[in-house]
Amino acid sequence: MVVSLRIPSFTLSYIRHSSPLFTRSRHHYQRYRYPCKPLLASISSDVSTSATNKEKPKQPIKKEEKQQTKSGQENYITPLSQDFNAWYLDVIASAELADYGPVRGTMVIRPYGYAIWEAIQDYLNVKFKETGHSNMYFPQFIPYSFIEKEASHVEGFSPELAVVTIGGGKDLEEKLVVRPTSETIVNHMFTQWIHSYRDLPLMVNQWANITRWEMRTKPFVRTLEFLWQEGHTAHAKPEEAEKEALQMIDIYTKFAYEMAAIPVVTGRKSKAETFAGASRTYTIEAMMGDKKALQAGTSHNLGQNFSRAFGTQFLDENTQLQHVWQTSWAISTRFIGGIIMTHGDDAGLRLPPRIAPVQVVIVPIWKKDDEKNGVLAAASSVEKALKTVGIRVKLDDSEQRTPGWKFNFWEMKGVPLRIEIGPRDVSSGTLVVSRRDIPGKQGKVFGVSMEPSILEAYVKEKLDEIQSSLLEKAVSFRNSNIVDVSSYDELKEAISQGKWARGPWSASDAEELRVKNETGATIRCFPFEQPGGIKTCLMTGNPAEEVAIFAKSY
Repeated sequence: MVVSLRIPSFTLSYIRHSSPLFTRSRHHYQRYRYPCKPLLASISSDVSTSATNKEKPKQPIKKEEKQQTKSGQENYITPLSQDFNAWYLDVIASAELADYGPVRGTMVIRPYGYAIWEAIQDYLNVKFKETGHSNMYFPQFIPYSFIEKEASHVEGFSPELAVVTIGGGKDLEEKLVVRPTSETIVNHMFTQWIHSYRDLPLMVNQWANITRWEMRTKPFVRTLEFLWQEGHTAHAKPEEAEKEALQMIDIYTKFAYEMAAIPVVTGRKSKAETFAGASRTYTIEAMMGDKKALQAGTSHNLGQNFSRAFGTQFLDENTQLQHVWQTSWAISTRFIGGIIMTHGDDAGLRLPPRIAPVQVVIVPIWKKDDEKNGVLAAASSVEKALKTVGIRVKLDDSEQRTPGWKFNFWEMKGVPLRIEIGPRDVSSGTLVVSRRDIPGKQGKVFGVSMEPSILEAYVKEKLDEIQSSLLEKAVSFRNSNIVDVSSYDELKEAISQGKWARGPWSASDAEELRVKNETGATIRCFPFEQPGGIKTCLMTGNPAEEVAIFAKSY
């Protein structure tokens, strides 16, 4: 089946193939109507085949016409426990993380959402360069013949390809694929650059957009177009490639724990779940608030699969011609979805301070005109002091909204700390500090000194406490929802309860597929951390060397 999208300068064709090897689990995306602005309702399970939506176009909502909830509140968020999917979409809309694009399945990442992505970039860029990688950029359009060169790669990605067939008003001599990943074009260029062992290792990374024509989409988690970084390396020896693949998954793991406060499980993918064209895939798997797994980052040992397909060779020290050994690895904007679903609560986002675009919001409070100048002057002084020591701070001195509205708004956006300053605080030289991770009065401290050195140390300490607290809560939630199983019946029971099942596994690919068909769960990984002792496969009763984790996933 070929579905074409005609645009004045080129035509995109979505080519759908049936592929028994491409068996990724997908979950139906339902459309909802919300009391808040319907920003994401058009990111639907149905993929539009036309840039022009035949439905009645949505009109922008004027400020004075914003829809209200049953309780009369703006930006209403569905309770997390009531409907997790509706809650997730409400948070994205209300926190102004993303908006819908004109083509179904696409999204516009708004400044607040993009700032989170920039925080991810800032951390990873440093780590990539520290480990010897250089940033560069490869073209978005890839000759279709490149995709066809590696058999398992084309079979794995064919269901998701967007293909350009017309350019400049004329049929193209060869179809062009809009980048679904870059292993093929990278190898084409590596072949031009690598000739001798002296050219190795070659280690590059690019920050780019990716197009995969998904049939069922979910903002940040699965969209037609998304942003990511993809690293590509070439090595002279297989052990060097393996070391690189493990090094990069370790960097992703540290990022998840140290920056995003997400306690991922790191491990190796099963053969059935390995990246198309890779010899081995390593992964970090995160447990979301609904207990589904999210594949948050991957690192692939490609072996010589692509180098043989593209003839990427070099002369070794003995002047013998050899194929290079390669890796590729990536993290994408789906990690933002992981942050939302790991830490969020009924009030909205809860952002770990280290990646929060705004770490502290200051809300000045006054009732009388003669109080205003003094309160604002104190608030500005606090803002300046905190910015001086590198804290990301926002002074909300707008007069169109009440302090109570501001409290709810910034809580919903997940700002870790709120500072309140009123006339009495100005008189006493103190202020009030509220923690986002501890709701209500328990998270509020009165009488904190405004003296810069005292306040700066206090705020830094509280931000560190919040970072640690969010990680501890996520670890506790994850551990309490992983069940050790020793039989298939126990596995089915655990999955039926929405939990992760961990048990010994040495069964066949066919048995793995049976589990998927009967429970909806897949092997998320064989964790690097393995228990000792004798193990017996939960499915066959045969000896097993490893335990695997099974879970339903996004």
